[in-house]
Amino acid sequence: MLFGFIADRIGRTRAMIASILVYSLATAACGFAQNIWQLAVFRFILGLGMGGEWASGAALVSETWPPEHRGKALGIMQSGWGVGYAVAAAVGGLLLPLYGWRAVFFAGAAPALLTLWIRTGIEEPKIWKEARREQKSQDAAKFRDLFYPPYRRYTVVVSCMSTLTLFGWWGLFSWIPAYLGQPVSEGGAGLSIVRTSMWVILMQTGMVGGAIGFGFIADRLGRRVTYALFLLPAAALIPIYGSAASPLLLLLLGPPLAFFGNGHFSALAPITAELFPTRIRATAQGFTYNIGRLGSLVAPPLVGFLAQEHGFGLAFYASSVAYTFAAIVAFLLPETKGKVLK
Repeated sequence: MLFGFIADRIGRTRAMIASILVYSLATAACGFAQNIWQLAVFRFILGLGMGGEWASGAALVSETWPPEHRGKALGIMQSGWGVGYAVAAAVGGLLLPLYGWRAVFFAGAAPALLTLWIRTGIEEPKIWKEARREQKSQDAAKFRDLFYPPYRRYTVVVSCMSTLTLFGWWGLFSWIPAYLGQPVSEGGAGLSIVRTSMWVILMQTGMVGGAIGFGFIADRLGRRVTYALFLLPAAALIPIYGSAASPLLLLLLGPPLAFFGNGHFSALAPITAELFPTRIRATAQGFTYNIGRLGSLVAPPLVGFLAQEHGFGLAFYASSVAYTFAAIVAFLLPETKGKVLK
């Protein structure tokens, strides 16, 4: 939320540079932690930068690309999550056995080098510069503008969409490794550690494909319809995946589940970019996305409790229900495909 507000005030590239430096240096600091409390503090600071980077980047890409390709560009941007997840798993696998866990955190400082390129090679969007010039003779945009008409309804609806989808995502994907590796007698799939890791990494192909695919489809069919076309199949696949007994079936279902269950992340950036004006765009993106992150905090413990009491097959239904309601809520918004930003 903080960095979205900052991006509207000082610029998208400056806010992005600041956020990347915060999470890169905080990641490296985790490697120096001497106890769990120090690690918790560094991880909290890391989270500030990580959450802020999305809002800054989403605003930058939204305002740089033309309307007919905006969804595609934001989908490619969002696919970086899946690529980074796989790279992180590979880095951890290589460094952890040889140099220990601290070296893995030190490697996490590498993104700080990107700031040198961003500072010299990425310009602020023209639309943001023009909006800032206009605001010099007017009052600067304020955070409370999100809660006044005509934007109040958009803020509430997108925040609900974000909360429901992130609840579904964290409730499912944070528990998939445990589900795959837990013994069959305890309700899991009974895979070995090596096979569990491979199954999870292979799911990233679906995540990357879903993020990119959403953008291409949304630019053709529209934001709301595509959002529902991704979430409803994911909701249908979750119960099947949670009750699958065959490792082969789990392997085959993993990528399509990740495709539909992760592709929806590419929706929030173009929807918020096209609903809110330039002066409060990044603020709106940072607020609505991170309200969802706060709302999803309950998902992992709730699914864990249900899995302990009733097994993962039933517990994963919580994510399925959340995805279904998110698809319905999306139709409370106007369709914004092709909208020229102002």
